[in-house]
This record gives sequence, structure tokens and C-alpha cells, in this order.
Amino acid sequence: MSIDLKNLIPVLQAEWIGFNTATFVDHVSIDSRSLQNGSKTLFIALSGVNNDAHLYIPELIEKGVQNFVVQYIPENSKGKANFLVVKNSLNALQQFAAYYRDLFHFPIIGLTGSNGKTIVKEWLNFLLSPDYNIIRSPKSYNSQVGVPLSVIAINEKHNLGIFEAGISMVNEMTHLEQIIKPNIGVLTNIGSAHDEGFQSLEQKISEKLQLFKRAAVIIYQKSELVDGCLASFLKENQLQDRVLFSWSFTDKTADVFILKKESKNDKTIIQYQYQNGIFDLEIPFQDSASIENGISCLLVLLYFKYDAATIQNRMQLLYPVEMRLEVKNGINNCSIIDDSYSSDFQSLKIALDFLESQNKNASKTVILSDIFQSGFSNEELYSKVAQLITDNKVNRVIGIGNTISSFSDKFSNAVMFQTTADFIASFESLNFANETILIKGARSFQFEEIVTLLEEKTHETILEINLNSISHNLNFFKAKLASQVKMMVMVKAFGYGNGGLEIAKLLEYHKVDYLGVAFADEGISLRNGGIQLPIMVLNPESTSFPSIIQYQLEPEIYSVKGLNAFLKIAREKNLKDYPIHIKLDTGMHRLGFEENTIDELIATLKGNSTVRIQSILSHLATSDDMNHYEFVLSQVRLFERLSSKLMSELDINPIRHILNTSGISNFPDAQYNMVRLGIGLYGVSNDPLEQKYLENVGTLKSIISQVRTIPAGDSVGYGRRFMAQKETKIATIPIGYADGISRLWGNQVGYVNIKNQKAPIVGSICMDMLMVDVSEMDCKEGDSVVIFGENPTVTEIADALKTIPYEILTSISQRVKRVFFR
Repeated sequence: MSIDLKNLIPVLQAEWIGFNTATFVDHVSIDSRSLQNGSKTLFIALSGVNNDAHLYIPELIEKGVQNFVVQYIPENSKGKANFLVVKNSLNALQQFAAYYRDLFHFPIIGLTGSNGKTIVKEWLNFLLSPDYNIIRSPKSYNSQVGVPLSVIAINEKHNLGIFEAGISMVNEMTHLEQIIKPNIGVLTNIGSAHDEGFQSLEQKISEKLQLFKRAAVIIYQKSELVDGCLASFLKENQLQDRVLFSWSFTDKTADVFILKKESKNDKTIIQYQYQNGIFDLEIPFQDSASIENGISCLLVLLYFKYDAATIQNRMQLLYPVEMRLEVKNGINNCSIIDDSYSSDFQSLKIALDFLESQNKNASKTVILSDIFQSGFSNEELYSKVAQLITDNKVNRVIGIGNTISSFSDKFSNAVMFQTTADFIASFESLNFANETILIKGARSFQFEEIVTLLEEKTHETILEINLNSISHNLNFFKAKLASQVKMMVMVKAFGYGNGGLEIAKLLEYHKVDYLGVAFADEGISLRNGGIQLPIMVLNPESTSFPSIIQYQLEPEIYSVKGLNAFLKIAREKNLKDYPIHIKLDTGMHRLGFEENTIDELIATLKGNSTVRIQSILSHLATSDDMNHYEFVLSQVRLFERLSSKLMSELDINPIRHILNTSGISNFPDAQYNMVRLGIGLYGVSNDPLEQKYLENVGTLKSIISQVRTIPAGDSVGYGRRFMAQKETKIATIPIGYADGISRLWGNQVGYVNIKNQKAPIVGSICMDMLMVDVSEMDCKEGDSVVIFGENPTVTEIADALKTIPYEILTSISQRVKRVFFR
């Protein structure tokens, strides 16, 4: 990309305020945190309910960014850069992408639907890449922001595009259609995802079809509902000349009719009828979703006029698609970012940004294979890759592949290997320790073997943490806040059992205002992990005060005795204005200054310059129970009176905060200057209506260790608490109460999820194992097992055990490996 800035003025309908119109940009960014921003970047400052990128423009100018699209110019930035001022910066991003798309004239496949878009896109890329130089959406970049960023990555060497478009409400697809302008439309499975944004399924289908206004052909699964929506869509838009290319399992009038399908050795054999011919096709999957996605790919290949033999040869090689970046614990105190099935230039940029957001170590290493389908010449490609590596301050590069090895001179501190086997042979000499390692390779390089070598060896039970869901939940609660209200996020108790440091890194990336921990050692661990955010210690013991000061943590002070103890140490260390947080007891009666101690507190602090009251806080006892609504209001009134007295008597204006997660939703008038987000970040709400809008964060998984069949009358487990009434198939799973599973969840009270079916837990839960009844399902040793996540949820388990979701989450043992993914 090389775009003349002055050409964008009419495109964006912008007002020019700058000093150099003779400027070209070769990179578009919306992320102020990206290390890839530079002098040739056009930064588009998006402004939304959760964040305003305009606030970071002064910082970006200091880093060398000179060109901005803005809705307003920050006061202290005028005259320091080039500004294109627009009414709406998101619209400007989309207008820029539409303008850029029109510079290219090769075929574009547009994908939409409820499910399967990303899978079909990745499979089509694999199936068509031997014959085309393809540009496609990275990962699942299919939103109002993701689509324009995907299209902007096109370059002159591409000759086929595959872009997906996702919508969650009416009128969104019109914007995406103007950006993608697909010639070929593919409608994937229509399901219940995002139903809440539409009045009916018909409305959702009709909205999705808007993507195909310029498509010469529309590929879809034939059904009465879709056919009806299609007919209306074509008539309304006067598109009766469009080609409809359909498939079906049941309707013989479809262009491609699936005569039969049968499962065999983890594969599916399909027989399909097309143009008076009958053909066999083998797909290496058995689940219905993969079969449907495979058939969508089949129709695209047929439309491209591939012969049956080529289709068979390629489709039998289809593979599971990893759509996420995973963070894993590695050997020798390393962190591993696993992106071992993908190697293209655009996704490398995304992975490097993720590396920065999750970097827990001082040193960064990238293990990178040859890069395919970039559209650039090798010389240009590896020059760009080397520059990306430099911009992201990567300390070491390990290249694997003939091509990247031939450009080793472009990289500093690089080691090159011709093959993955060569790397493995030299593994011990590479001395991996105390570094964050991004592993990014094309599938053919089998980098999963490298992941296995570097990954810390633990047992097969894991807690998967979805970082995207944490971001979603954070933004959900941010949207409830007034514009100037700060947010403290609680990461105590090992991030509510989910992993403190990794989540803290993500929160720091999102620029929250404060982190909250229970004890000093939790805060020290975060500081040792590189966290720079202010950290408040809610339950500091006086013995920890020296460490709190050493690590620049901020203590909550809740008694005169504690205050005097901290003041004594602070004076000994000659501190001045050290931040402390004053806790008031307004009715919780757990910790805090009561009303009769306020005068003594004021007298102790008056004229004191050793410490500074950074905030005054209290804690609501019943914010989650509207039956106690009046009690909460009495707490808020008392907090207002006591905090105001402190502020008046001491002539201070600190942050004030009283709301926790439930309080944010139920008592919006008490936001003060800051709120404290806790369990809501992790996807749990006590309000069933609110719960629908939160995303599940943690999924506890294990595997089946062994399957056996026992006769009627035999027992299972300690105490013979389960007696088989009939012949019963039992699966043993390597997770037990030492991993945090309550014994009360055993004996047919609870269940696990295997292949989307409930498997009741039978007998007593053991220390390291539990047993389940799998008599009614087809399963085998090694199959995946979900202990909790979407089904069952932690709330469901908590209700059954008469406890709260907090206890379920925080009980998960440290011996359970945490895997973080985006």
C-alpha cells in the first residue's frame, strides 16, 4: 500500500489541518498500543462508548506518527501533525477501505452466515491456494472494524479475495457490502448466534443477504425459509438475473443433491449428484457442522469448474482450523504463544501485537516458518517481515524453511534452519529460558512438534481462558459507566482462579485504571511479571508494609492502628505523598473505619505529608439482592456523608468508589469517580438477563482415561456409593477434588459434558479422578471432556451445591494448567 494523503480528503469528506500534503502512507492503524505504528502510518482514531483513541494522539506523535484521521484534534496536538478531521472516524475507516477495495479488480468471495464462516474461509484458502494468490480475512476479522482492516491488506499481487462478514443487528451489512463488494456470495449455516439483534430469523437472513447485492452467484443450502428470503431479496433489488447455486440433503431440485453420507474410520463418505453425474467425496470429519462447511467448499470448487478428481484429492486433506492464539506455560519459565498452524503476513502482524500484549518476560523470541501467499516478492516480503520484527522489539528470531533462511541477512540476532527436524536436532543448544516465545508456522512445517518440546509438561486437565471473552465482558461493563468514571478490576485470588498475571497483562493492554489484589504477595507477583498499573492491596497485613512500599503497591487502610503502623514505616523511609486508600465501614462490618473513628482518622492525617489519600472506598453488602435495595441506599448515604467529611476536613479531592460488579448494574447513580469490577469480568452475573450478554471465560477440560463396562450389581468408587442397576459403561476422567472439584458434585448430583451430551458423575469423586456413566454415548479413551464452561456453567454447579460461583472458580487447583487463547 502506498496512498497519497491528499487523495483521501475528498474520499473521507474531511477537513485538512496539517503542514504537509505531499505525504504517502503505507500502513493503517486503529490501535495506539501497536509497536508497528510509525511515520508512514495513518492512524484512525476511533471513538466509542468504551474508549476514545483521541486521548492517545499526543503519545503517538511522540512515537513518530504524523498522520491522523480524527473527529477532533486534542488541544495539545494542534500544529504537531497532519489531521484529516471527519464527522465519524469509524465511517471514515470504512470509506477508506471501500476506496482502497475499488483499486483492485480480481474476484472476491464474500462469506456470511451464523456459523462456519471462518472455517469455510480457511478451507477455501487451502483448496484454492495452489492456483491463486489469495488475500483473506485474518482469523475472524468480520466486524464493522475487522472487515475494513482485512480489505486494506490487499496488494497488487493478489488475484483472489476471501472475506467474511458478520453482523449482530439490522443495517450493519450495508456498510460491509460496500467494502467487500463480493462477486461470489456464500451463505453458510444459519443458526441462533446473535438472534437478539433481530426480530425474526427471516429478518436475520434478509439482512445477511444484503452482502450479495453485486454477487454474480449466491451459494447456499436450499431450504424453504432461505429460498423465500432469497426470492424477496432478488425482487426488491431487481436482481433476478443472479445465479443461485444450491445444495441439499433432502430437496432433489437443488443444483447439488447429496444422495447419501456415511461415517467410516473418522471420515465421512458423501455421494453427490451434479449435472447428471454422481460422484463420491471423502471428508476427514464426521460432525455435522464440518460436513456442511465442507459441502459449501465443494460448491465453490464446482462453480470454479474443478473436476471431481481434483476436488477429491484436495478435500480429503482438509484439517481442523485453529482460530485462536493460545498462551501456554513453557519450560524454564518461558511463556509460549501457539500460532503453529498459520503463516501469512497479515496474521503475523496480529500475532506480534498479541505477543506484546501478553509478554511476561524481558526477552521476546519469534520462531517463524516460510511465509506463504503474501502477494509480495520474497525480497519485499522478508524486508517487511524484518521491519515488523524490529518494530516489535523482538530479541531473537529463529527461522525455519529454505526461503526465510536465504534472507537471514535481513534479520539481526537470527538463527536459521532448513527444516523443523533440523531445529529439533539443535533444540538443546538454543537455551530457551525466561522468554516469551511466539511460534508461528505454516501447517506443512508441523510446528506443533516445537510446541510440544517447549510446553511445560503437566497432566491432561486444563483450564482454557478465553481472552476475547474477558475483553468483551470488560467492555460490557465499561459501557455502563459515565465517561469520566475510572475502573478498578479485581485480579485477586489468582484472577478468580483464571490466572492473575496473564489477565493483568490484558487489562494493562486495555488501559484500565487500577488493579485490585487481596494480599501483598499477589501484587508483588504482578510487579515481578512486569505489570506497571497502579495496584491496590485490599487486605494488607502490617508485616507486609515494607514490601508494599518496595514494590510500589498501594495499601487499603481500614483502622487507626493500621494507619499508624504504615505512617511509622513511611516516616522511617522518608516517604512523601505515598498513596493510600481509606476504607469506610458503611454496613458490611468486615473491615473499615466506622463513624465513631472518623474524627481520630482526621486528626491523625491532618497536616501529614508522608501519605496522600488516593481514594476513599466502601463495600456494599447486598448490591446483588434488590430485596435489600433500601439497605444499599443507606450504605451509599453513609458513605457520602463520611467521605464528604473527610474531604472537607482534610481539604482533599480523592477518588471515591463503592460499587462492585452487581452495584455497577443495579446502582448506576452511585458510580462516583471509580467502580470495582470483579466476577463480572469472568462472565458471571447474578442477573439472568445480564448473563445473556456476558461471555463464558473459563472452560475446564479433561479427557477420558479409560472406558470399561461393568455388569449389573457391580459398584464404582470408594464406599460403593454407586451400584449398577444394569450393565453400565463407565469412563474415568483424571480430575478430582485435589483439582478443585467438590465431592458434593459426585454421586449423580453433577455431570460432565462429552460430545455435547450429559454424562452423570457416579460414585464418590476421588482425589485425582472421577467416574461417569457413558452408557448412552459413543465415546472412547482420549475424547475431550468439559467439566464446566458453557454446559454445565459454574452458576449451575454453584446452585446445585448451594454455594456461589466465586467458590467454584477459585477452588480450581494451581496444578491445573491454564491455557490462554485469543
